[in-house]
This record gives sequence, C-alpha cells and structure tokens, in this order.
Amino acid sequence: MKKYVIYGAGAIGGSMGAYLARTGFDILFVDKDKDHVEAINQNGLTIEGIDGEFTVPVKAVLPSQLKEPLDAVFLAVKSQHTVDALDTIAPLLTENGYIVSLQNGINEYTIAERVGADRTIGAFVNWAADYISPGRIKFGGKSNFIIGELNGEMSQRIKTLEKDMQAFLPAQVTDNIMGYLWSKQVNISVMFATGMTPLTISEGLDHPDTQDVYVALALEAMQVPEALGVELETFDDFDPELYRQKRYKEALKKTADHYRYMLKNRTGLYRDLAVRKRPSEIDGTVGHTVKKGEELGLALPCNKRMVELVHEIEKGHRSMGIENVYELKKCLNA
Repeated sequence: MKKYVIYGAGAIGGSMGAYLARTGFDILFVDKDKDHVEAINQNGLTIEGIDGEFTVPVKAVLPSQLKEPLDAVFLAVKSQHTVDALDTIAPLLTENGYIVSLQNGINEYTIAERVGADRTIGAFVNWAADYISPGRIKFGGKSNFIIGELNGEMSQRIKTLEKDMQAFLPAQVTDNIMGYLWSKQVNISVMFATGMTPLTISEGLDHPDTQDVYVALALEAMQVPEALGVELETFDDFDPELYRQKRYKEALKKTADHYRYMLKNRTGLYRDLAVRKRPSEIDGTVGHTVKKGEELGLALPCNKRMVELVHEIEKGHRSMGIENVYELKKCLNA
C-alpha cells in the first residue's frame, strides 16, 4: 500500500492517520510536539470515541528529523503554521509529489504559491476530533470528507486518494473544491462566534437573543465567494440556499442539529482559547475572509470585530462569555 506522510498529528491528522494505519497503510506522522511524538513512538497512537478505543503502532518524527523524499503529504497543521511547515516539506517534495491540505481556512492558495498548483490538492474536512493528551486523540463524529484538484480535473491521483481514504471515511471527489472550502469558511464565521463562549455549538446557535448575530456573520461572509465567482456548496451542516432564501432559523438549526449529539460539540476555537490556552487560527479562517473581502471592497464589520475580540481573549484582556456575542450585536446597525 502507498505511504502517506501526515504532517500534523493532532486532532484531524491524527484521527485520519490512525484509521489508515489500522487498515494497513504505511503512515509516518510528523509533529513539532516532542511529547506527542515520543508517546506515539513508545506506545502507539490511541483513538477514543464513537468507534470505541483502539491503538495503532505507528512511527512519528519531529520536523527536524524528516529527511526522506516525500511523494504524498497530508498537511494538518493550524493555518498559522502553514508557511513554517512548507519550509520543511517543499525541499523534500518529489517532482510528482503533492500536498493535500486538511486544514481549516483556505490554505491551498499558500501551498500552491510555494510548490505549484499542480502539486496541490484541496480537501474539505468536516469530521469532529480533539487532541486529548500526548499519544491520544478523541474522534467525536463522522462527516463529510471531500477532495479535489484545484483545476477540477478527475486525475488518476485523485481517484487513488478517493479509493484509499475509504479506509477512514467515505471520501468523495468534487470538481468544485473551492466551493466547499468557501462554504466551510462561511460556516466557521457562524460557529466560531460560539467559540468565544462556554456554550456548545448547539447551545449557542439555539440562543434566540443572538441568532441575528450568527445570521449577520454568515451573510457578510457569503459576499466574498460570491464576489469571487465561487459557487458555494451544501454539506452536512451548512446550506447556503437557506440563507439566500432568508430561512435563517432553518439554516442555524441545520448547523446546530449536526453537532447536538456529537461527542465533540464545541469548536476548535473554544479548545484553543479555553482548554489549551494558545493562539488560535482566527486569522487564517475568519481573518482570511475579512482580508479577502476588504481587498474586494466589501465591508464585513461583524466578522472583523470577532477577529478583534478573539485576539483580546488570547491576550487575556477579555474573558470567555456570551457577552462577547452581545458585543457583536453593536455591529448590526453600525
């Protein structure tokens, strides 16, 4: 079976890689967390969650220890670490090698600028997972896994990836990967607002007094792909047509219901801010949408304010709480 290098052995990369390794694929993990790498090498990688618990023996290395030529790399680091990861990956990537982004945000543009669009594959990942401790990942819920060439071509390598990924989830191929990625960007704007509070995603979106904020975040963000000529796609917990038709309660309920009974029911932003207390990827997600919108002459005041609020929380200048969502209400009539 083909060897896959997974750069970033956290929640997303770790969960996928463990399932692939359990099926027999040759998996090499690369991660900058020394304790995590040591735990994987000594005890294997343990997955707990909806399919029970299992441990797979698998090899992991630090980025500085990665020396071999790379044919197929899944990039699963936080968006703010993309450039640093590419500094390690790019010189080792073979002529026909490629990188698949498993990240939040639209990092495909950055990857393509570095290694070429022909060596970049987009991926829409929507499964739920959390890093728990060194050598242990929680797999909290299955959902969409969609891959595609940036030019929409049905290449042989994309067909091979589709086949191989069935060992993890029923992956699908699309000729509009950017449509899925931008739809996810819009939905992240909605869900990340709940990440500034102690509420679960469902509790936040169910809250009647703040639903107008979530709707405003979505409608602002949707302007950007529309201006770029990108056709937004529907997936498990997001349907752009519901927003276009002003069926806002249904749109929010679709997202809330998707996470209502999942083991992972809070955003990665929440875990970064409240649990792991580390810088989040707000700039590479909502911040990217705001930046791209401003380049197009669009105003996204609520999204822009959310980025500012998250940075205030990161610096310890603001507490987690529902008041942060109420703060966004001030943008509605600004």
